[in-house]
Amino acid sequence: MSGVERTVFDDGETAENSDGVAEFYSAVGKQIKILRERAGITQKELAGLTGYSEDHVSSVERGIRTPRIEYLTVVDKAVNAGGLLIAVADDVMRAKIRVSERHPAFSKAFTAEENRAIEIHEYSTMVIPGLLQTETYIRALYEMRRPLLSPEQIGEWVEARRARQEILTRWPLPVVTWVIDESVLRRPLGGWDVHNEQLQHLLKVGQMRGPELQIMPLDRMNHAGMGGSFTILTPPGRPQIGYVAAQHVNRLITDPVEVRNMAARYSSIRAQALGLRESLALIEQILGER
Repeated sequence: MSGVERTVFDDGETAENSDGVAEFYSAVGKQIKILRERAGITQKELAGLTGYSEDHVSSVERGIRTPRIEYLTVVDKAVNAGGLLIAVADDVMRAKIRVSERHPAFSKAFTAEENRAIEIHEYSTMVIPGLLQTETYIRALYEMRRPLLSPEQIGEWVEARRARQEILTRWPLPVVTWVIDESVLRRPLGGWDVHNEQLQHLLKVGQMRGPELQIMPLDRMNHAGMGGSFTILTPPGRPQIGYVAAQHVNRLITDPVEVRNMAARYSSIRAQALGLRESLALIEQILGER
């Protein structure tokens, strides 16, 4: 139906980033393909029956994308598997838990795509974007996590996020833009010393040649970004992809319609936000209020 966004479920975890469980995901994918073909259903038809994208169906069957438990459940019914796929759902969950215990909470599939992207565009409503975070700010975010993380895990995740920021030291630099909600600039996460250091860092980045930083002011009466934070990446030679994360649940979005809607939304957000000069002036103002 025209004008209605279609939600495509996609957790974005790829087999190549699954640390030793790739073979298991591949076996599950082959099993799904056999059951689908036995039922006389095409990948396109299965996508229509389950509400997932055709690309998602194909990726799972080829073993390059982790099957979600919800996906296994709806596919089991669609292909009349008689509970066979539901029976392996617990094993899939345990495999995902093993991976998540060894790696940061952000999606490894996302960071792999981010690392090779030629364009990165991010709108943030809760925290400073990861590529812009200072080390003390990163550490503060992980220390306030609940349930509590161990000091060793915090140290590993801080280093992992710092490593991501090497993107901003490369040449040629990818096209990078950020829009940050003003509320983020006024939330002193980690304490005022950490917060002030973070705001100073934003000023430095804002003065770099290339990256573009904008602030969405609190006084806007029209706001296209009320749906929350998201990131849009442009991989080399491939269509744009989207990424959203909430409550430590990550979703990599490849559906062309949904990504196109996100890109249009981001354009509106940038138009409604302050320009670069006004944004830096607002950051300086907030720093001066302390």
